[in-house]
Amino acid sequence: MPDITWELFEKQVEACRLCSLCERVHHKVPGQGDPHAPLMLIGEGPGQDEDEQGLAFVGAAGQLLTRMLSAISLPRERVYICNIVKCRPPGNRVPTPEEAEACRIHLRMQTWLVRPKVIVLLGATAAKNLLNPEIWITRERGIWTERKGVWMLPTFHPSALLRDETKKPAAWEDMKSLRKKLMELGLYTDIYGQE
Repeated sequence: MPDITWELFEKQVEACRLCSLCERVHHKVPGQGDPHAPLMLIGEGPGQDEDEQGLAFVGAAGQLLTRMLSAISLPRERVYICNIVKCRPPGNRVPTPEEAEACRIHLRMQTWLVRPKVIVLLGATAAKNLLNPEIWITRERGIWTERKGVWMLPTFHPSALLRDETKKPAAWEDMKSLRKKLMELGLYTDIYGQE
């Protein structure tokens, strides 16, 4: 994808009509953050707050995600955050496989532009679409997988933690594992200025 630019990506998302999700949204939500971040976080899809503002992870789940990153001394503005689909599914339902597949071109462009070294998959939808369609997030969260030089870590979506607080200790272990991986790869100190 040598001719891909952020401007082209944004125009492509804005013009996209590859599935019917675009017909009922206020704003498309391509994602935001550091466009050259070594860490990319990928969730499921925009919710109501995200649809209204055009920004990823700005509602209650996004606020929790910001606190989770802060707990391991990662400033949110130094990571890149996006979703599997760029338009809000009605009623915040899970995107269908067809919707996720239609949006895959956008996610591929983003990943190519950011070129992350580490990707955190927030929730089952992200893990199923990027790791394995048969994955069980409760069983396989916290397990690192390396693909084409990129390390991927599935963990619970912050909205799942808001619904079920008993998942928070496992999510905290995943955050500590993320910090350790960034340190092992020499990214934590160099990029985030923390020991």
